[in-house]
Formats: sequence, structure tokens, C-alpha cells
Amino acid sequence: MLKKWPFVLMTLTLVFLLAACGSGKNAAQGGETGGTTNEGQAAETPALSGNVLAVGSTALQPLVEQAAQKFMAEDQYKEISVQVQGGGSGTGLTQVSGGQADIGNSDVFAQEKLETGAEELVDHQVAVVAMAAVANPQVGVDNLTKDQLVSIFTGKVTNWKEVGGADQAIVIINRPSSSGTRATFEKYALGTKTEDLPGSIQQDSSGTVKKLIAETPGAIGYLALSYLDDTVTSLKYDGVEANVENVEKGDYPVWAYEHMYTKGDPQPHVKAFLDYILSDTVQQADVVDLGYIPVGGMQVTRDVDGNVTKK
Repeated sequence: MLKKWPFVLMTLTLVFLLAACGSGKNAAQGGETGGTTNEGQAAETPALSGNVLAVGSTALQPLVEQAAQKFMAEDQYKEISVQVQGGGSGTGLTQVSGGQADIGNSDVFAQEKLETGAEELVDHQVAVVAMAAVANPQVGVDNLTKDQLVSIFTGKVTNWKEVGGADQAIVIINRPSSSGTRATFEKYALGTKTEDLPGSIQQDSSGTVKKLIAETPGAIGYLALSYLDDTVTSLKYDGVEANVENVEKGDYPVWAYEHMYTKGDPQPHVKAFLDYILSDTVQQADVVDLGYIPVGGMQVTRDVDGNVTKK
């Protein structure tokens, strides 16, 4: 009986050793598996990708296009493609409401343009745009009152000499009824809607409007500050110059928010682009350089009904 004890002891020792090795191996495997899982989870975080189509306001178009180029050059957004098209605010709002575009760029609140569907849209205000009446440099006028502007755009005044300028017939370069720039100008500069007068020229593109005004004797129209240069004359409004300081203080009334609407909350890759436009990278550089006004710089706010309130 005593002779069996060494064999029993050896057997028990072997069992314990095997159990210990197995436990250690499992623990090691468990730690390795946990690490792999954690690393796998980090590695599996998907990079944003997809296509973004932004359509609408030509007044906002230069900013969106420039921001899009910088956005797509960023490493973290290289899988996102952004396409920007004009067509006017009405087109942008209609297309985003109908699902044909991811973003509808607009110079006006959606409620001002859409008869239905505005309540489904989410408003992202990315900048402020000011608009000025502009004329061909040869008309001999650099300031117009509100009443004079109304008289010109309603056809009561047809020659520049009637408002202190050259003896030159007035040629109106207007925007189509779908244009947010036209809606803003009529609402805040004229205070009334206007009819398309015989002999007036309609153009949807701000760039084309500027070119026509510069090249057409007696021409008058209106442009966002971002399009102004020395090829046209920017007209003061009741003696107040259209510039950033006067807009921010609320002294110059012809301005509007630049809206980028989405239908409901944007998808992650669309939101990434909107967030980028609202970042300091764009707001403190591109917005300012292109003649827009950062929303954060405004000392007043304006609601959909046009009511202005000091901040």
C-alpha cells in the first residue's frame, strides 16, 4: 500500500501542474483577445464617405465652392465629394425639399419661398450677405435714396438725369422671381415687390449680372458685396455705404442670412461639411476674404418677418 503513494503523489502533482498551465494559457489568451478586440474596434471606426450636392443661391456659391475645395483636401474628408451648383435660392430650396439635393443654399428663409415643406427643413445659417445697388460707372451717380430706387425699379424714373446723373437711359439688370437676391433686395431696399419691366434684362448668375452692368451703358442692378469690384459703382443707400461695419451695427438694412438647408438632420458626411463651414478655419478666413460677414460678428439679429433686434 505504501509503495503506491509515490505514484499517487506524482499523479496529483501532474494534474495540478496541467491545470495551472491551462489556466495561465486561458488568461493569456483572454488578455490577448481583449486587446485585439479593442484594437479592432478602434481600427473599424469607419472614415466618413459619400457625395454632397449643394444647390441654390449664386450669392452664396463662391463661399461654398471655396470651402468645398479646402474641405476635400483635408485627409479626414478625402472620401467625401462635394459638388456645388447655382440656380438661385428657389431652386435650392425646392431641390432639397424634394430630395434631389443634400443642401439647399438660400439667401432667404425657407418659409418665404416654399408654399409647403419648409417645416421639414433644418436651417444652418453660415454667414451674412449684404447687397448693394450697383450701376455702370458712367451714370454719374454714387448715391440713391430709397424713393429713387423704388422709382427706378418700378419704371417711374427712366433716365439718370432725373436722379442727378448723366443724360442716359436707365437699363435694369434684374434677377428672376426665383432669386433670393431679388427677394432680399425687394424686401429690404425697396420695401415692395416689383414687376418685370419691358426692356429690363434678367440674369440668374451674379457673375453675369456684374459683367452686364459693367459693359452696358446706363445699367443698374444689385449684387452681393462678395461680387463688388471696381468694374461697377456701388451705390450708397440713403447716404449709407454698404460695408461690413455698417451692416454689423444695423445701420445698413439690405442684408440677409446665408442659409444652408437640409431636409431633417443631415447625414454624417453632410454634417461634417456644414460643421467645417462654421469652423474658425472658414469663418475667420474664407467668409471674410470673400466679402461675407461672419454670423458671430453681427450686433443685430433678424427674424423671418424682417424684425431686427439688437443683441
